[in-house]
Amino acid sequence: MKTGECAVGDIVESMDIHQSDVSRHLRILWKAGIVQMRPDGHKRLYSLRKEAFEQLDACVAEYRRHWEARLDRFGVALEKRPTAIDPDSQENS
Repeated sequence: MKTGECAVGDIVESMDIHQSDVSRHLRILWKAGIVQMRPDGHKRLYSLRKEAFEQLDACVAEYRRHWEARLDRFGVALEKRPTAIDPDSQENS
């Protein structure tokens, strides 16, 4: 689905999953607004909804900014610490 529309049968063949399981998962994703479905004769063609992933990215961006700032501060704190002597790197006398 990443490259366009897919029929249920195409997904079944590529994923080696039972058709009923694929249909059930696609129905859940459709209800959640993550995929869209277009009837084409007897087939149902599914594709990803760009808007759903944009919303997810916006939500995750807040967490990403928070954790990047914290990890940056942590990195600075680690750089300020004196380095520990590795007992394995020194020769025994």
